[in-house]
Amino acid sequence: MYGHQGKILHVDLGTKKIWTEDIPEEWRKLYIGSRGINAKLLWDYCKDPEITWDNPRNIVVFAPGAVTGTTAPASGRTSVTTVGCTTGLYLKSNTGGHWGAELKYAGYDHLVVHGESDKPVYIHIEDDKVEIKDAKDLWGKDIIETDKLLKEWHGDESRGLYIGPAGENLVRASSIHCSLYHAAGRGGGAAVMGKKKLKAVSVRGTKPIRVKDPKKFAEVAEEMRELLRADSGAQGLHEFGTAGSLAGVNELHAFPGRNWQTGYTENVFPITGQALNAGGYLKRRVACFGCTIGCHRYSSIDKGPNAGIASGGPEYETFGALGNGPGIIDTEGVLLANEMCNRLGLDTITAGGVAQWAIESYERGVLTKDDTNGLDLGWGKIPELLQIIEALAYRKGKLGDLLGDGLKIATKKVGQDSYKWAIMNAKGLEQSN
Repeated sequence: MYGHQGKILHVDLGTKKIWTEDIPEEWRKLYIGSRGINAKLLWDYCKDPEITWDNPRNIVVFAPGAVTGTTAPASGRTSVTTVGCTTGLYLKSNTGGHWGAELKYAGYDHLVVHGESDKPVYIHIEDDKVEIKDAKDLWGKDIIETDKLLKEWHGDESRGLYIGPAGENLVRASSIHCSLYHAAGRGGGAAVMGKKKLKAVSVRGTKPIRVKDPKKFAEVAEEMRELLRADSGAQGLHEFGTAGSLAGVNELHAFPGRNWQTGYTENVFPITGQALNAGGYLKRRVACFGCTIGCHRYSSIDKGPNAGIASGGPEYETFGALGNGPGIIDTEGVLLANEMCNRLGLDTITAGGVAQWAIESYERGVLTKDDTNGLDLGWGKIPELLQIIEALAYRKGKLGDLLGDGLKIATKKVGQDSYKWAIMNAKGLEQSN
């Protein structure tokens, strides 16, 4: 078998049973791998319509791609598949980083998590040794703290995938993180993990991945890398990240502002990838496993009252959802909101979407200070945006509990035609920019 390791690892958190199965040959031919086989597994286990996102019979499937872990460029992605909590339907979210390659090196193409634990746990995989371990010392910790503890316990070469407080609190805007700042952000997969009391999956692998013709494979992989290096689009992604195109998008009047009320913003430069570079916020460019482009970045604030704040990104969508959307045309303001979402385990797109709806609802008089935890909400207010994010992650007060279930449910609770300015969602999932 080439590319694939040929194994599906199953872990049942309810029965504590752990087993493996071989990937059928016809599955690999029909579905190739990753999201294809993930979808097949979800169908086989969860086609009963009574299996909702919070049903113990729901599964979560994690899988890197068919060539992840090899020298194929830009192949370091991992798909996460489950019955999602935002739509109640099939959810496929995706993350970069290095976790997927490590799962392949441990000998597995897919990890299927079944059941529901009665206490917080995490899964540790080290080649053939797979354990369900007590997570009482991880539960309640944020993403940064969780990653640090897992590396202390299992070594710096281990790779972690985890949820933050938002996932623990079953917030539908919660995201699954790995390698710190990489996230399977959409659809609330972290809430499914939180319902299962699964805090993290730590992996360390040492097994090789075979390819049929190593010499030819290496030659083709190098040709692909050279094509990527020469491509102007890839060069722009490396230089400015995914947010490098925002000024151009704004010129097209396609950059949503103030909860999709506008498409163009004057002086949009502070919330672009170019502003990260020019302002000295960009500290280094980072690549996912095996990637030539390196579009990811680490940014930090070095001076002023916010000195010391550091995080991954912000990316294109984050500058939109936490910048232009709530009227924050301020580089450091978006950096602060992005860092808080990353630390608490929130999808920046959905977090920004529900925050924008709350601000507009308050401005229209539909929400009052009694509903907003006493906050005087408005466009361009950085401290208030940060407090919305914190309330959301912890379901803090009336505001956090209202927003924690997403806009589809929030608008039904509030009524007063509030769905009319929550239109940018599909089946309950807030729209990306």
